Amino acid sequence: MLIVPEREIADLMTREAAFDAVEKVFAAMASGDAYNFPVVREAIGHEDALYGFKGGFDRAGLTLGLKAGGYWPNNLEKRGLINHQSTVFLFDPDTGKASAMVGGNLLTALRTAAASSVSIKHLAREDAKVIGMIGAGHQAKFQLRAALEQRDFEKVIGWNLHPEMLPNLQEVADEAGVPFEVVELDGMVEADVIISITSSFDAILGADQVSPGTHIACMGTDTKGKQEVDPQLLVKADVFTDEVAQSISIGEAQHAVAQGLIVETDIAQIGAVINGTNPGRISDDQITLFDGTGVGLQDLAVAAAVVDLAVEKGIAIEVDF
Repeated sequence: MLIVPEREIADLMTREAAFDAVEKVFAAMASGDAYNFPVVREAIGHEDALYGFKGGFDRAGLTLGLKAGGYWPNNLEKRGLINHQSTVFLFDPDTGKASAMVGGNLLTALRTAAASSVSIKHLAREDAKVIGMIGAGHQAKFQLRAALEQRDFEKVIGWNLHPEMLPNLQEVADEAGVPFEVVELDGMVEADVIISITSSFDAILGADQVSPGTHIACMGTDTKGKQEVDPQLLVKADVFTDEVAQSISIGEAQHAVAQGLIVETDIAQIGAVINGTNPGRISDDQITLFDGTGVGLQDLAVAAAVVDLAVEKGIAIEVDF
């Protein structure tokens, strides 16, 4: 079995490689060549942590495995560790033997950012100039860096429940040479693209705070009960997702579906847009919303790519297992 420790990931996996892996696996999912297993995600009753498993099998890429991990909200304050902790395990699909164990913390941030970035590429207006960020934590920086590569954005606006964290967004905007402005939620009407990346259990963004033609990527809702936007926004928007089954059960769409505002068939896979079987955006006034629930196949795709790179560079650790 090969081991690729967390400390090696930053020198191996790039945003570009993560984008390519995630875009390909979304396309494979939509064409039926890859599928995710049911998600297990539970509050463990200790440290307010959420822990679970996401897995799947990509027949096209012959990638089989799972990611184990979750969210420990007290890590940063108590221990100086990031709150998201995870490890990816890959298996040989021919024999079932464990083939690799890969540090999943940075990979999770990169693949989550890649997913919203893929949605921007395929669903945002080509002339999008202002990007709005809701959330300013650890993952928000990854989200913004990846998103800024998809359009010629001229301005970043940001809101966070805890304003003292907004310098995280300022830092990324400064790196890219793009002006940054702190706004109230009503100021999001200026945005052409909005990314929400929070751990909220209450709607933050209202339907009346989004302008026609906007693309929204909801990236924080990945557990039953979590919520980032008003369910009415999913009525106004054309909704796309990574995995429909997850979208209606643990994603942003769970609330609109539970309230009878939309039904499962109102939600399309982003992979169908990538494959060309769904037109995606069809007008400049159309509001599009990507419900990024985070699927196991994303984790497996980026982990498999990083294992190949680690072997190529001679830094994968081989152990008997």
